[in-house]
Amino acid sequence: MDRRSIIKQAGIAGVLAAGVAPAVHAQAAIRWRLASSFPKSLDTIYGGAEVFAKAVKAMSGGKFEISVHAGGELMPAFGVLDGVQSATVEMCHTVPYYFYGKNPAFALGSAIPFGFNARQMNAWMMHGNGRKLMNEFYANYNAISFAGGNTGTQMGGWFRKEIKTPADFKGLKMRLGGGLVGEVMTKLGAVPQSIPGGEVYQSLEKGTLDAAEWVGPYDDQKLGFNKVAPFYYYPGWWEGGPEVDFFVNNKAYEALSADNKAIIDAATAVAHTDMLAKYDALNPGALKQLVAAKTKVLPFSQAVLDASFKASMEVFAENDAKSPEWKKIYADMRNFQRDQILWFRFAESRFDTFMSAQKV
Repeated sequence: MDRRSIIKQAGIAGVLAAGVAPAVHAQAAIRWRLASSFPKSLDTIYGGAEVFAKAVKAMSGGKFEISVHAGGELMPAFGVLDGVQSATVEMCHTVPYYFYGKNPAFALGSAIPFGFNARQMNAWMMHGNGRKLMNEFYANYNAISFAGGNTGTQMGGWFRKEIKTPADFKGLKMRLGGGLVGEVMTKLGAVPQSIPGGEVYQSLEKGTLDAAEWVGPYDDQKLGFNKVAPFYYYPGWWEGGPEVDFFVNNKAYEALSADNKAIIDAATAVAHTDMLAKYDALNPGALKQLVAAKTKVLPFSQAVLDASFKASMEVFAENDAKSPEWKKIYADMRNFQRDQILWFRFAESRFDTFMSAQKV
């Protein structure tokens, strides 16, 4: 097994313990900039880039340093991919579905309505065709992608009024994370809004928004949404397991030595694993606190889920007709998902269903 293979399969501790840290002593120091789409206040999702940068510095012995810049610091939160494409920055940390307006296929690299959960997304990306297909597509934007975190299944958002039937979405101004779910919500009668996370609270408070989704209890509590919208719905059927990504300018990546490429590979894996674990650890306590503060946590009704699924399938068919890149990747994703659903229906689903009803 060569050094790069070992680094890919190990975290920082494993690399150091194995005594295979890259031989960087003869290499010139490298300084990169990373533009994030997220505000510093979100230590979970913004923090993923910091975890990555620290890992790069540690594994390179300080020879490879990456400065992390919050959304809006170097460029707008939704302009970071353009920054990578033009080589204004070497890399960014973002969610691919933010760029759905460029091509619908971007959403397939993170999350689509009624898509994968986090484990299934990892399986498709790592052992299916996911990463290969997405990077073939991202090459059109001078970028290569690496997994940079996952939030797990998200909550369905904060609402000023109850959502009992699909008709309750009519005329609702709702902040949504990507253009794809916006198209689905439009079919349900809602008026989607694309607003960076750092601006959502003010928009809810002023009444510019009637509802907003972000991530889940820990992040949402930090942003204070419960103070301006009392109804908290679940699940976020449009984000069953959204992958956050690192995009690296392809020329900048190819200019790296084999050792530094291996460091990028390993450090992104560290950050990716850490983010989901952090969300799973922090969300329960935050949810308890939100409930104690009188938040009304409610499930979307079966009627709402059925109508949302139907509308989603209509949008997917429309995307098949207008984007050959979407059509190719989407077909592969759904083929993989069918087997995932079959498998999870047995051991995983039965175990989770049983345990959710037990007192431990």
